[in-house]
Amino acid sequence: MTDETTYSPIECGAHSELEVAVLHKQWLRVAWADTRGDHVASLLPLDLETKNKEEFLLAESQAGEQLRIRLDYLKSVQPIEYD
Repeated sequence: MTDETTYSPIECGAHSELEVAVLHKQWLRVAWADTRGDHVASLLPLDLETKNKEEFLLAESQAGEQLRIRLDYLKSVQPIEYD
């Protein structure tokens, strides 16, 4: 999903943490805001994508929904630890 706002790259450390989560198949608690409002969900990160000079997190929800979230829309990302 892209809108009319200019993309603002996220910091390298945050990007690296997302890459590690993808590689380790680490479930994340993700909060983000986009043109449809605020969202919070448990997501399995599948990949990071760059398109038209914008970066996106490709993820899957617990219900199997495929999501594409622009990285500068992320508000917080926390690993979920399962016992």
